[in-house]
Amino acid sequence: MTFDVVIRGGRVIDPANSLDETADIAFKDGKIAAIGSNAVGPANETIDARGLIVTPGLIDLHTHIYWGGTSLGVDPDAYMAKTGCTTLVDAGSAGPANFHGFRAHIIEPAKSRVLAYINASFAGIFAFSPAVMVGESGDIRLLNPAEVVRVAREHSDVIVGVKVRVGLVASDGIGAAPLDIAIEAADALGLPVMAHLDHPPPSRTEVLSRMRPGDVLTHCYRPFPAAPTRADGQVRDEILEARERGIIFDIGHGKGSFCWDVAGAMLDAGLPPHSISSDVHMMSAEGPAFDQLVTLSKFLHLGMDVSNIIKASTIGPAQAIGRPELGSLAVGGPGDATLLRIDEGAFPLTDAKGVTVEARQRFGLAGFMRNGAWYRGR
Repeated sequence: MTFDVVIRGGRVIDPANSLDETADIAFKDGKIAAIGSNAVGPANETIDARGLIVTPGLIDLHTHIYWGGTSLGVDPDAYMAKTGCTTLVDAGSAGPANFHGFRAHIIEPAKSRVLAYINASFAGIFAFSPAVMVGESGDIRLLNPAEVVRVAREHSDVIVGVKVRVGLVASDGIGAAPLDIAIEAADALGLPVMAHLDHPPPSRTEVLSRMRPGDVLTHCYRPFPAAPTRADGQVRDEILEARERGIIFDIGHGKGSFCWDVAGAMLDAGLPPHSISSDVHMMSAEGPAFDQLVTLSKFLHLGMDVSNIIKASTIGPAQAIGRPELGSLAVGGPGDATLLRIDEGAFPLTDAKGVTVEARQRFGLAGFMRNGAWYRGR
């Protein structure tokens, strides 16, 4: 057999299969054809990955990529080219009213794999910009669970859950009612909810007490208020209970939802995130999140093991969306992989409170495979 592409000599890290070793990976017809000793034979293209880390195609669980259809959207393929994230999960940019357009104009034409949480609000995130900021969950008339269920069933191949944003900004301080409506829709669909919480109300306890095992709390390392830790750095009891109960903790860095002191306290307590995501949108792409590789680099600076960082951007989010095949390297599986390097130097990294540290290492993109095709990093 002649393979289409073979990646040779890289450090293959695939936490889903407990793999961390030097190995070759071969691709044929858009799929992974062989791994390790079986990846022997001629190839139309050979990629020298010596000195690089080879991972399953990275997944960014929290993005906003309804480019041109919302004020906050970024272009998904440009973002994939920058980060090597081959699967992008949009976190509720579109609701029942405009999901059809999101699918026709973004999901289907994209070279990247785009999946989505449908917003519980009929209009989706319709007013998110420096000039105009109106929370889509603040008007209860826009929260129609029957419409969420109807549209989600029409697009069940790409919808992975229901997104709801609650808090003083996102839901105009009306409390937990939007979350209750989102959970009702998600129950009918058999899907998880991803919940955003900014400034209360509702309170952290009100949100977590309603969430079900498998639901995702995004912005899980956010600063005060609604931080998961107290002023003394201790983790709050309701956070410990929620993790024990099976709530999935996702970073969702964004413009205002990651800070160094909370992250350090959570890691010191043995509570790493299940998923590391960027919450990239038009404002956070200008900082402090920037993108997924910058977000992953912050955890490298915090001392998180490289394998665990990769886990939180591959099999962790893949399991959260019920698509475990996207988070691993397996013969016959999707022909996606990401090639990373670890750069040495002095790199400023800033959190949501404006605190900047100087990191000695960061992740850089050497290239990636998407659907069996090779793309060189920028």
